[in-house]
Amino acid sequence: MAPVLDPTWQSPYVPSAGERHANAVALRRFAIRRKIPASITVGVAVVVLVALFSVSVWLPVLAVLIALVYAWDLRRSLVGIERQGQHLGGAMREIFRVAGTSTDRARLDTIIERLTATFGVDGVEAVIVDDPVYNAALVPNGSGLNFFITVAAVHDFDLIEIEGVVAHCLARHRLGLLERQSAAALANVSDEVRRELYSPGSAYRADEVAAATIRYPLGLAAALRRCANQAVASTSFFAGATYAQWHGVWFNPASGRATDFSDLDDVTVRAAALEEW
Repeated sequence: MAPVLDPTWQSPYVPSAGERHANAVALRRFAIRRKIPASITVGVAVVVLVALFSVSVWLPVLAVLIALVYAWDLRRSLVGIERQGQHLGGAMREIFRVAGTSTDRARLDTIIERLTATFGVDGVEAVIVDDPVYNAALVPNGSGLNFFITVAAVHDFDLIEIEGVVAHCLARHRLGLLERQSAAALANVSDEVRRELYSPGSAYRADEVAAATIRYPLGLAAALRRCANQAVASTSFFAGATYAQWHGVWFNPASGRATDFSDLDDVTVRAAALEEW
């Protein structure tokens, strides 16, 4: 029998529709879970008021009004948490000081222009920030996107390494991770909940998508090795409390932390995986 191609086959290195959908609705599901106690309370109150219609015909009317007000409040909460992460780019701009020369910016803009075309992403503005630690992040800023990269990475990384970092960040966009991770960075939640919203293993997965797209995993692996081998200065943003809260949006979400081989998002683990391709 002649071989037949499977029309349903899809490369595991291409984000599936189901994967993107799961990331897209993660924030909404999180918001709904937070509202479960209130939803139960409102539901019980509405049922009781309707059951007491014999006492007063106005009680069912009150029940309907309560249900409508609660539905409006729930909708407002869902929209609010989905939009929360859109302010992360602005918050980062307030913290960091812009750095780099005009040559640095022109070089970076050229890389971004080429890779955004490859990944099908528009509206990315590059910002080189003053910090001695290697790191980068792609985050929403209103209707656009800001790509933040430290001046240390711009100066020390080779071209293929910077391309790998940019590709990783754009892969997060392709996976639909930016909204949930940016909202997690600004949400007033516990560390455990924040970790869930960041989606453990997502940096590893973004590496896979990035490496397959640019077809050169070793450049990305080399950038990860540089991050793993660097000591983090105590004066760096990446040694502070704000980074601890925002860590999940960064290329290296474990900057300054000892290697943890049980964590897929650890830069040493990610580098080793790419080197085995």
